Amino acid sequence: MLLEKTTRMNFLFDFYQALLTDKQRSYMELYYLDDNSLGEIAESYNISRQAVYDNIRRTEAMLEEYEEKLKLFEKFQQRQDVLKQLTEAIQDDASTIEVRLALVEQLKESD
Repeated sequence: MLLEKTTRMNFLFDFYQALLTDKQRSYMELYYLDDNSLGEIAESYNISRQAVYDNIRRTEAMLEEYEEKLKLFEKFQQRQDVLKQLTEAIQDDASTIEVRLALVEQLKESD
């Protein structure tokens, strides 16, 4: 579960980091990408662990709100699923050209 949350936060951060402040971006990078502890981040910024924790939790909530409204990660996942199906269809000699074209159309529509 923790790995799933970390992976999701990393994706959401990739998609929406431009919408964050420099401080929010920095805390998220240190915590999620560099795997620093709250204490290490707090020490770097000379603030309390609680302040770092609160900032990270608020930023996570903001990222989830952005995703709820913009759905960039959801659309990315859908495109990845269709690409996987298309790859499998191309590798499967029994699949028809119609199946392949239908999958290509799904990709076009996902934007």
